[in-house]
Amino acid sequence: DSELLIKNVGTNTTRAGFLKVCEAMGADLTLLNQASTGGEPRSDILVRTSCLKGTVIEGALIPALIDEIPMLAVMAACAEGTTVIKDAAELKVKETNRIDTVTAGLRAMGADVTPTDDGMIIHGKGAPGKDNTPLRGAEIQSFLDHRIAMSFAVAGLAADGETHITDSQCVDVSYPGFFKTLDNICPA
Repeated sequence: DSELLIKNVGTNTTRAGFLKVCEAMGADLTLLNQASTGGEPRSDILVRTSCLKGTVIEGALIPALIDEIPMLAVMAACAEGTTVIKDAAELKVKETNRIDTVTAGLRAMGADVTPTDDGMIIHGKGAPGKDNTPLRGAEIQSFLDHRIAMSFAVAGLAADGETHITDSQCVDVSYPGFFKTLDNICPA
């Protein structure tokens, strides 16, 4: 029963695949104050509590969200039903093999996830508070991959118990204030 307003988000169609998948999973998102800055579309995004459901993430949508797949995998672990991610073999050649690192991290947190050659299959346990906790705190290796560290920091917020991320300072490469922002949004 909460909401979050994220201001001034780039919503270019080549980078907005994440929003499409969130909507397919049943996320309650509203784009506000839509505008263009320097020829690029921007919006404020109002996010409200919702129950996510599994989906299939594949095909032409993959290039528009390849870097967001670690976070989508975390969301899938907390969703109801099964999420299949395919056509994403490019994940193997990022800062780390993100298929392996996401699978290992989610398994460490108690998620039911199976890696595939070009993605993963995640059987979600449903949202926290529905007589279950989909994730448990764990020791997560970041492998100095900023997207892995940030995704599992968010996973730690949904987990029962403490989550520790090794080499978490790697997030500074893309978002130096990330942990301060998380602390402001979700104080301990």
